[in-house]
Amino acid sequence: MTLSVSRARANTLNSQTGTLKVVVINDFAHVNGGAAKVAINSATALAERGYAVTFLAAVPPVASELTESPVQVVLTGQRDIKSDPNRFRAMTQGIWNRDASRALGRILAQSDRENTIVHIHGWSKALSSSVVRVAVLHGFSIVVTLHDYFYACPNGGFFNFPKTEICSLQALSLACLQENCDRDGYPQKLWRSARQLVQNEYGFLSGRIKHFICLSGLSEQVLRPYLPNDAHIYRVPHAIEFEKQEPVQVALNTKFVGVGRLSREKGFDLLAHAAGSGGAEVTLVGDGPERARIQSIEKRVRVTGWQSASGVEKHLRSARAFVLPSLVYEAQPVSVLEAAALGVPAIVPDTCAARELVDDGVTGLWFRGGDATDLAKKVAFLQDGALAARLGHAAYQKYWAAPYTMAGHIDSLELCYQLVLQSRS
Repeated sequence: MTLSVSRARANTLNSQTGTLKVVVINDFAHVNGGAAKVAINSATALAERGYAVTFLAAVPPVASELTESPVQVVLTGQRDIKSDPNRFRAMTQGIWNRDASRALGRILAQSDRENTIVHIHGWSKALSSSVVRVAVLHGFSIVVTLHDYFYACPNGGFFNFPKTEICSLQALSLACLQENCDRDGYPQKLWRSARQLVQNEYGFLSGRIKHFICLSGLSEQVLRPYLPNDAHIYRVPHAIEFEKQEPVQVALNTKFVGVGRLSREKGFDLLAHAAGSGGAEVTLVGDGPERARIQSIEKRVRVTGWQSASGVEKHLRSARAFVLPSLVYEAQPVSVLEAAALGVPAIVPDTCAARELVDDGVTGLWFRGGDATDLAKKVAFLQDGALAARLGHAAYQKYWAAPYTMAGHIDSLELCYQLVLQSRS
């Protein structure tokens, strides 16, 4: 069952059930990516609405948004497994984090099972699925937001990194186990597969969790075969922090802007090739291991490095169009929505969840995923300032007709929690 709660207004749960407690679980206590940002922002917003919120994380530092809010933060003070120089500790922690499971056990020992929601955002980078097992065995109501594909896929993306292509193999099948798909080599693939088996059997306890938030139709389609047959799936879109202002006059701009980590699977080399073949001016806001290679493809590509939220907005405001060339499925790329909120049209691949956020030929353009020639063609189309202005205006109108606000996000979470608790009874 899939239920969209994206535009619904729930009755405040506190008035129905006493003070609801929400235990938010995420690997990081600071913003290092989309999952952490959503977890932290929703935790603080829930606390501001009067809910009792506890935030469990492994990796410091603790974001100021949390320290300056009523949220109780419980931190195990561990490294994420990728950056830990003690590789044996990282390997064992990644499979089963005993410190994290004990910390959650202490939190739940002081919580009322009938009036507590355990909301899991991220576990694969530090906490491990040990925290999930504790919540299940203690009988608490659990909802998991599927920010990525680690619930099913050992490398988290259904993506073959050496081949730089989407993987269609069944996760953990014999063909999957034989395929060297991991960016860090086959030994890492074997370790991740072992971790996945432990997660499936001992962490998530073979389908005993029934409530999941999927961020897009594509992510639901990909993950649905791995979820329990009787799973309840909810749609709770992320919030966008931009305030409504006059739309960008994109016809006066010349730059095509991309935002994100400069890694191979994000496809920014396609945009560099498009710039080279069509003479487009490109700015990439971000950094990563592919930076030098991308700039070697086309020297006119400018890379800014990582920017603050206001810095990202400034670059989007200078754009003729926003380009997301990703080779992977993605879940819900919020940068497309941020561009739309400013009146900037987007060019996105038809193989990515971003296609659900762009009406092809109306609010932006689709290109064939992974096809640099087709991307160059779509970039060339938007060299036409009048066309870019028409698409950007339509994107702006569509976004602000139903904006993705934090208030709406929390309304949706309230209804989701209400339904989870009702299903318990």
